[in-house]
Amino acid sequence: MKLKKVFQRKETKYLLSSEQFQPFLGALQQRMKIDEYGQHTILSLYYDTDDFRFIRHSMDKPKYKEKFRIRSYGVPSQDSLVFLEIKKKVNGIVYKRRVPLSYSDYQSWIRSGEFPTTIQPLQIAAEIRWLFKQNHDLSPRVLIAYDRLSLFASEDSEFRVTFDQNIRYRENNLTLSEGSYGQLIAPEIGVLMEVKAMGAYPLWFVEQLNQYGVRKASFSKYTQTYQRHLFKKEDIQNVI
Repeated sequence: MKLKKVFQRKETKYLLSSEQFQPFLGALQQRMKIDEYGQHTILSLYYDTDDFRFIRHSMDKPKYKEKFRIRSYGVPSQDSLVFLEIKKKVNGIVYKRRVPLSYSDYQSWIRSGEFPTTIQPLQIAAEIRWLFKQNHDLSPRVLIAYDRLSLFASEDSEFRVTFDQNIRYRENNLTLSEGSYGQLIAPEIGVLMEVKAMGAYPLWFVEQLNQYGVRKASFSKYTQTYQRHLFKKEDIQNVI
């Protein structure tokens, strides 16, 4: 299967209570299908500067913002694929560009700073090199993991709905192969739903949102982690 390396879409978030989730999911499955991976765990290792410049800029809600992360679908072995991702948001549109590497090649890149000669796409690899050249102190800051269920609409493969549960983080032992354990970011959160689409929602989906009282919410995993768990620690360290 050909790996998709470039994404362009709108991403809208909603928060569901645990009581809302199961009946809403059941209703969606009348029109959508769970993808081939079923419920799976995603690990995202976020890079930032010493002063957390990327996330601070993002919190100001600018028209343009970007993040860099390493994403793994499941806890990786040496042969597993991981993805080096630049995620940008411009005027409400999300652009995600990524390079796949084996986990062993990723570890070699961390040690040497050099990509394997076979890396593709070259343009995205060049963008990653430029990002690190412009931000010399860019390094892993936090690992965020969660359990995801993804659904797609048969009549529109670009319309997807994902449900994330048990959203957790850790700021130490930032090695993907060490597992997905961590502390819950927001224990009061039931399920985070993201709707990924470029055009208008199907009418039937809008009706489902209204029927089950599902409302939009602002919830960035990295932002919430920084605000709730990293911000105060950083201030204390700066004072010391």
